Amino acid sequence: MIRVEGVSKGFVLHNQGGARLAVLRDAALAVRPGECVALVGPSGAGKSTLLRMVQGNYGIDGGRIVVGGVDLSTASPREVLRLRRETLGWVSQFLRVIPRVPALDVVAEPLRALGVPEEEARARAAALLGRLNLPRPLWDLSPTTFSGGEQQRVNIARGFVHPYPALLLDEPTASLDPVNRAVVLDLIREAKARGAAILGIFHDEGARAAVCDREVDVGRFVP
Repeated sequence: MIRVEGVSKGFVLHNQGGARLAVLRDAALAVRPGECVALVGPSGAGKSTLLRMVQGNYGIDGGRIVVGGVDLSTASPREVLRLRRETLGWVSQFLRVIPRVPALDVVAEPLRALGVPEEEARARAAALLGRLNLPRPLWDLSPTTFSGGEQQRVNIARGFVHPYPALLLDEPTASLDPVNRAVVLDLIREAKARGAAILGIFHDEGARAAVCDREVDVGRFVP
């Protein structure tokens, strides 16, 4: 479902005279349906960069990344947007939403984009928010004013509201209390059981041991 083949990435530092910083070289991995793979390595090794490349947010300098049959090294912006809408879910560490949009609508939006009827989309969003113990009075408020843990739960609900065939998780248990951490681990297990291919960054060693099938050391790909 997810294949990274000989991928290289660097950044141009425009504020430092155009110097080029090489981040990754010949990165390679594969994630099969029903498998959860953790990206590990020291800080600065390129874990987040690689995850964002798989999401189509960063360009690819060399090699190729294929997700669900879509080659991100050659895909058009429209193809990338369709991939994110239908195939590739994403849970980041940071929630970025339009101000004044209620949390329930933030979670339901991916379903509406797929043509799910409004009532069903909101019901599925409500079920996840309830499972993640977000207080009901907050559902109709914008999550821009929520605490870090509350925002993370909205982020997780949005990422899991549709049964994406592939999922990218960036520190999914960060900022969570033990009860909600356990809920998230159960959501990951359920996604694996239905055949989702999951690639993630888990600094929480306990969470990594609980749900990940194997690890890929990104430090091996540092130039």
